[in-house]
Amino acid sequence: MPEHEGGVVLMALVNVKKKGHILLMELNRPEKMNAMNRAMYHEIAAAYYQLEHDDDLRVGLMYAEGDHFTSGLQLDDWAGVFANGKGIEPGEGELDPFHITGDGLGKPVVFAAQGICFTCGVEMMLNTDIRVAAKGTRFAQLEVKRGIFACGGATIRLQREIGWGNAQRYLLTGDEWSAEQAYDWGLIQELVEPGEQFNVALEIAEKIASAAPLGVRGSLKSSKIAVSEGQEAAKLRLFPDLQPVMASEDVKEGIQSFLERRNAVFKGK
Repeated sequence: MPEHEGGVVLMALVNVKKKGHILLMELNRPEKMNAMNRAMYHEIAAAYYQLEHDDDLRVGLMYAEGDHFTSGLQLDDWAGVFANGKGIEPGEGELDPFHITGDGLGKPVVFAAQGICFTCGVEMMLNTDIRVAAKGTRFAQLEVKRGIFACGGATIRLQREIGWGNAQRYLLTGDEWSAEQAYDWGLIQELVEPGEQFNVALEIAEKIASAAPLGVRGSLKSSKIAVSEGQEAAKLRLFPDLQPVMASEDVKEGIQSFLERRNAVFKGK
């Protein structure tokens, strides 16, 4: 498990640092094209746990060092795990970045990709909320070419994002698709020039971080309920979940700042 010092997670394969209310999470194994071994998975899971449980953090930004986001899983390191019948299990002080096991993240994550973004990279992206990609980025779920099938959430989420036919076209063949296709499908929300993906993603994250934290988390929660449990369940939870938000100091600040024609300063209380 990664060590902690002064509230910051100390890692070897993922650079994690706080920038205001934003948690920056940078994959840092460029010599291996950021291939995810088990050690990297647990470091990402620890970063997600920090994002969820640090009250000062409001949004995460996932990106990568080097020319590529990730070449995918380092399969020789994972074969035994996949054969155990239980799958990938986060440890103590960790939160699964694929949300296949355990509780999901209650705060938004912005995702920035470049180069190649294969297998687990796509699956982490599918469990984020706003996606940015550089032109020329290549995506793929290669598992059927390696003797397995996607087990990090692609079979669960990809068809929701791009439609059944499009999802099966790539899940069943292992073929690549382009950033331009991903943008047309709505899989990514911003298509930018190479090298600009981090800056654009950071700008979006900063806007989220400056918004009312309770409002952001409430919006995200309601949206996730609608997707996972259905619209009727989301309707039943809407006003009960809104009630404590309406009693917050941030609501008062939002109203007062509107009346005073100034930018609100929210505290998440």
